[in-house]
Amino acid sequence: MQAQSQTPPDGTGQAEYNPIEWALTFGTVYAGFADAANHFPDQPVFEVLPETAAAYGIHAGSMSYRQLSERIWHLSESYYACGLQHGDRVGLLFENRPVFLEHWLALNQLGVSIVPISAEMRMAELTYLIGHSEIRMALALESHQGLLREAAGRAGRQVPVIGIGDPLPQLGQGHAGSIGRPSMPGLDTECALLYTSGTTGQPKGCVLSNEYFLFAGGWYLALGGLCTVGEGCERLITPLPLNHMNALACSTMAMLLSGGCIIQLDRFHPATWWQSVRQSRATIVHYLGVMPSMLMTDAAQASDRDHQVRFGFGAGVDKRLHAPFEERFGFPLIEAWAMTETGVGACVIAHQEPRHIGKACFGKPDPRVQVRLVDDEGQDVAVGTPGQMLVRAAGENPARGFFRHYLKDEAATAEAWQGGWFHTGDVVQADEQGYLYFIDRKKNVIRRSGENIAAVEVETVLRRHPAVREVAVAATPDPVRGDEVLACVVLKDDWLQGGPEGLPAAALAEVLTRHCLSELAYFKAPGWVAFVKALPLTLTNKIQRGQMKQIAAALPGQPDCFDTRALKKREAL
Repeated sequence: MQAQSQTPPDGTGQAEYNPIEWALTFGTVYAGFADAANHFPDQPVFEVLPETAAAYGIHAGSMSYRQLSERIWHLSESYYACGLQHGDRVGLLFENRPVFLEHWLALNQLGVSIVPISAEMRMAELTYLIGHSEIRMALALESHQGLLREAAGRAGRQVPVIGIGDPLPQLGQGHAGSIGRPSMPGLDTECALLYTSGTTGQPKGCVLSNEYFLFAGGWYLALGGLCTVGEGCERLITPLPLNHMNALACSTMAMLLSGGCIIQLDRFHPATWWQSVRQSRATIVHYLGVMPSMLMTDAAQASDRDHQVRFGFGAGVDKRLHAPFEERFGFPLIEAWAMTETGVGACVIAHQEPRHIGKACFGKPDPRVQVRLVDDEGQDVAVGTPGQMLVRAAGENPARGFFRHYLKDEAATAEAWQGGWFHTGDVVQADEQGYLYFIDRKKNVIRRSGENIAAVEVETVLRRHPAVREVAVAATPDPVRGDEVLACVVLKDDWLQGGPEGLPAAALAEVLTRHCLSELAYFKAPGWVAFVKALPLTLTNKIQRGQMKQIAAALPGQPDCFDTRALKKREAL
């Protein structure tokens, strides 16, 4: 492998070697993995810690690149024989289990795209996802298969729902023998469809190609500086979900292309985090901003630096805790900015000194990335003035490394790319040296513990309850989660006194929260419910989102605003 070489593979040394271009030569994610398996056959590709094994009811231990390669080949043969075709989509609901990786690579070998499905999704979300994505099959945990079948029925689609090890259905004309294709998958082939919360109701489906993922892996290996990645030796631990861009495109691809080992946790467990880090011998950590905040609440220990971690990669660390965390635990937290839509095609990262720790700085763009900061009229703002960040890749292709488009939504894609720049919706400030500092989110998206939540999606579900006449949802600051969901509810007249059952206001707030919990992932449900007489509206009866943000920040602790955060628990079906 030449991922870390600074000279071409022929060793002539006549030109600088580019890991991104090297990664793109593979054409598919599977081919990139196969190259690593050829160079590092006996290295572990993933390891399941005992804690994760117990949570999932699976075996602890590791699997080598050679072993995974053999499993992938057999899976691919089975999928090919059942009739899956280049261009099909298959839903995967395996949470963070290793089988997710096995099936993704097996399907990718055939040119079949995956649609990762969060286990937190409930009926309304699943019905939309299945109908919109038009998946041809769903592979899921037994606990969620009934829910998926019912959602498929509501979506009016006949979708086989298959468990691990179950016989595959015959989807059409099967194929025996080799996996040849008249049209072979390549860089432009759809690799995954990731759904991200938008601001107009239903989530948008981001179509991501093989190029998107290979570009991400090559970019990571090219970083150097504080984020230097070695070949066949790194061990990366992450609790982030595989239905998100960070875990699927950044951590997984960086390890697959460099022959590293992925330690994928079921989720973040603050009480046992350092035990997992030490037991896994992790050299790299991926984090969300909420993680350092939680870890810093524990008393300092003599063992705080007893680990092998060289750097953490993530975003959103509390600027007041950034320097104290690094001093206490002995490794840098590398802040970066990216979106599902941009991939790493416009990623900005503070992996070189000076990092301006404690100022919400996420670095400055490298020459591959162009950035503008603009006001509400689209005019460039002065240095030191906050503005919406617009990004694009330098060169002839401004979308290089980005998502391809929003599925079935040409208008939203065109709006996002208005004027040839991708509009991020994030408000950022630049200094004289070009360093960028995160200020706020322009879009009405609530970011709770790393999850993007569309206010409109929550509002849609709340309006279905018979008690609700009008509702507006906004973010309110939370000391642990960053943001929490707050719902301002205007009750119908016949519910002003608690409705037919005469419920007290606190009980009615709980009823509304449980209503959301039955339809949405737990983290999207309101953590605060405030009963108000009216909402701030424009002359055209649209919610004044800016005013709602101010109101939401002031409501917790006030009369008629009820704390329902204790109801928001991750629960198995």
